[in-house]
Amino acid sequence: MKISMSSPDLNEADRQAVINVINTPILSMGQHTADFEKAFCEYTGAKYAISVNSGTAGLHLCVRAAGIGAGDLVITTPFSFVASTNALLFENAIPIFVDIDPRTGNINPELVAEAAKNIEKYLPRKGAEKHGDLKALLPVDVFGQPADMDALNQIAQERGLTVIEDSCEALGATYKGKQAGTLGNYGIFAFYPNKQITTGEGGVIITNNERDANFMRALRNQGRAPGDTWLQHTHLGYNYRIDEMSAALGASQMTRLDEILSKREQVAAWYEARLAEIPGVEIPFIATSTTRMSWFVYVIRFNPKINRDAIAKKLEARGIPVRPYFLPIHLQPYIVEKFGYQAGDFPVTEDLGKRGLAVPFSGVMTEAQVDYVCQIIREETRGQ
Repeated sequence: MKISMSSPDLNEADRQAVINVINTPILSMGQHTADFEKAFCEYTGAKYAISVNSGTAGLHLCVRAAGIGAGDLVITTPFSFVASTNALLFENAIPIFVDIDPRTGNINPELVAEAAKNIEKYLPRKGAEKHGDLKALLPVDVFGQPADMDALNQIAQERGLTVIEDSCEALGATYKGKQAGTLGNYGIFAFYPNKQITTGEGGVIITNNERDANFMRALRNQGRAPGDTWLQHTHLGYNYRIDEMSAALGASQMTRLDEILSKREQVAAWYEARLAEIPGVEIPFIATSTTRMSWFVYVIRFNPKINRDAIAKKLEARGIPVRPYFLPIHLQPYIVEKFGYQAGDFPVTEDLGKRGLAVPFSGVMTEAQVDYVCQIIREETRGQ
C-alpha cells in the first residue's frame, strides 16, 4: 500500500483557478490577491489581511511592524519550526526561550510570566551581553492547537508587550470560540503543501491595526508606500509578494475550508480510535480551551522506554514515511553557536523532541491507509 507523508487536498476547481490566471497577462498584484485577503477577513473577522509569499515572510513583517530591532528581547518557544525564531534573528533581536506545557507542546504561560518578571535569569549563556528591553511575546499554535492566549495576553498587557501569534499551523482552530490568529496583535498563517489549505508557497498576516497593515503592505512590495512610483521606495522593504496563481489557488481552497478541516478531523478520529489501544503510544492531548482543533499533523509520542528512532526506521522500511517532530530549536547548530545553549536547558521540549513522531496525515487519507499505519505501529512496538 502506497502512503505519502502528506498530500494536498486539491480538486478540479482549484486547478482551474490556477489555469484561469495563466490565461491572463496579470500574474502578480492582481484581483486574486485581493480576493484571497478578503476571504481571510471574512473567515476570521479581522479588519485587514496581508498576503505574502510564505509564513516566514509574514512573521518577519510582523517583527518589523512591532518595532523589534537589534538587541530587543522576545519571549518565545524552543518547540516550533525554526521560522518563528529566525524571524527575530533577521532583525538581530534576541529570542528568550521558555519551556512548554508537556501535554500540548505549547509555550507554558507560568514560565512566560516568570521570565517577564526576571528576564536576566532567562538570557542565553552568550549573545545577549548587550541587550535591550523585553518587547514582545511570540507564542506558536503548535500542531494546530492554540496556545493559552488569555494567560499570555494578560502578561502582555501588564508589561506593555506586543503579541505576535504564530498560527501558521492552526488555520481554522478556535480558542474558547475565537479564531486562531485573532488572539494577539498580529496573526500569521502559512500554506505549504502539508498545511490545511495550500497555495504551494504562501502566507497571510491578519491584524486590526490599519497603520501596521499599511506598513506591512509597503514592506512586502519592496518598501513602496502609497503614492510611490515603481522606482520609489519609502521604506527598506522586501519582495514578499504572493503571486496571482498562488492567490487564486488559495481563494479557491478557502471556499471549502470547513470541508477540508472536517476531512482532516475524520482522519484524526480514525487514528485516535486505533492508536489509543496500543500500549506505549500516546495520542495528542486536546486542551479544554481548544474549542476546535485544526489538524495540521498527527504527532504521537512513545513511552520513554521505547526507542523512537528505532521504531521510525522500521516503519520507513515497511513503506510508512514518518518524521520526528520537533527537533528543539535551541539545539539547532547555528543557535548553539550563537547563544551557547546545551542539552538539558529546556527538558520538556527535549523530552517531546525525543519521543514525538509524526505519522502520515492528510485529509485525503483513506481509512484503509490509517488502518495499515496503525497495524504496523502495533506490530513494531509489540514487546518494546
